[in-house]
Amino acid sequence: MQFKLDNALINDILFYMENQDGEFVLDTQERIIIDINGYLGDDDYYDESRYTFLPKWEPKDGFRLMEKFVSGLKNPITRQELTDALNKNKGVFRAFRDVLEQHPETEKMWFSFKNQKMKNEIINWYNALREEWGLEPIGIEPEDTSSLVLEDFVIREELLIDPFGFIFVAKTNNDEYAGEISAYLDEGILHVDIFEVEEEYRAMGLGKLLLSKLVERADAEKLDVSIDVPAETDFFTRSLLLENFKPVKQTFVRKGSYNKKIT
Repeated sequence: MQFKLDNALINDILFYMENQDGEFVLDTQERIIIDINGYLGDDDYYDESRYTFLPKWEPKDGFRLMEKFVSGLKNPITRQELTDALNKNKGVFRAFRDVLEQHPETEKMWFSFKNQKMKNEIINWYNALREEWGLEPIGIEPEDTSSLVLEDFVIREELLIDPFGFIFVAKTNNDEYAGEISAYLDEGILHVDIFEVEEEYRAMGLGKLLLSKLVERADAEKLDVSIDVPAETDFFTRSLLLENFKPVKQTFVRKGSYNKKIT
């Protein structure tokens, strides 16, 4: 019954795992997947040394996977819309797909996430069989979605004339504005004056990509870069440190009591 699990077979198993209209097994000799209710007649003998059931995958498993995906989303708008879809009494799967269709970048993340998780389920199933065969398990594929969404953005560089500097504008493949970073040159230093990402596209790594583009341009011109980080966005300092930025000053602000309403 031993068989080799390759990418072609994994993709076949993935296709049938979500099919709820049959009871599918793998023919390990022919390396094909069959529905035992239609392929094997009542008088046929079910040979356990030849056939093995596919990994079990039910609608509840798909729902839990959607919940896990949504819980990991950092974009608050998309996360809330998908949460609302999951909380519906009827048509949850359809509602979930409808929301994703409105957010192509997140939809691409979902398909990659789902594909990776289900592949790992198959590998776990295969390793259980290998244990029965007395063989060592194979490894789980590492997840890597770091550049998945960023492939859907186009970064265009523009030149600032007065004052001199650079602008990098990010747009989606549909030519929709997604964000930008601009910096002007003053006394040999590029000062970042605009750095924004549209709310819908935040927490996807786009800000880091824009920053890295500017840093690459500054390195090519042998220029230093300065950027002010508001206190409420202090979480972004980690990305700055990774790009070798160093803090050189702190700004303290005290709000006067005259701003308070007197009763």
